[in-house]
Amino acid sequence: MAEDAQAGLPPEAEAGALADRLKERIYATITMIAVVVGLSESDAGPTGAAATVLTTSLALWLATVVADQEAHRTVHRRRATGRELRRMLYVSSPLLSCAVGPAVMIALAALGALSLDTALLIAAVVGIVPLFLWGCVGGLSMGAGTVGALLAGVVDAVIGVAVAPVKNAAGH
Repeated sequence: MAEDAQAGLPPEAEAGALADRLKERIYATITMIAVVVGLSESDAGPTGAAATVLTTSLALWLATVVADQEAHRTVHRRRATGRELRRMLYVSSPLLSCAVGPAVMIALAALGALSLDTALLIAAVVGIVPLFLWGCVGGLSMGAGTVGALLAGVVDAVIGVAVAPVKNAAGH
C-alpha cells in the first residue's frame, strides 16, 4: 500500500489499485507461461526467445496503457493525467515485470549455464508457482481454511496451466 501512496493515489483507491494490479500480474503471468510454452515448441534460439518474451511484455503493456487511456477519454471526455495516469502506469507495470523471470532464464541459457528447453521449462514452472500461491492467499483471505486455500491454489494453478495451450492455439 505504500507503493500506492507513492504513486499519488488517494487512500480509498489503494485497495482497488492493488486488486487491479494483481489482476494484471495474474494475466501477465498466464500470458508469459503461454509464451514460454510456445517457445519451447519452436526453433527459436536464445536471442529469438528473449526478443519474443520482451516484445510480448512490452506490447501487452502498451496495449493496456492505450486501452486505459482510450477508456478514460471516452468516459471522462479528457485524457488521464496526474494521479489517474500514475494509477494506470502503476496498475499496468506488472505487464512489463512479468518478462524478468523468463528473460533471466533465457539469458542463463544464452550463457550456456543450461539448455534453452530447460530454461523455458523453469520459466513456466516459476510462473505457475505464484498462481498457486495467489490462489492459496485468496482462499485464506476468504476464510476457506488450510485445505480450502490449498484447493484454491491448485485450481488457480491448473487454470493457469490450462489457459496457456489455449492462448497458444489461438495465436496469442
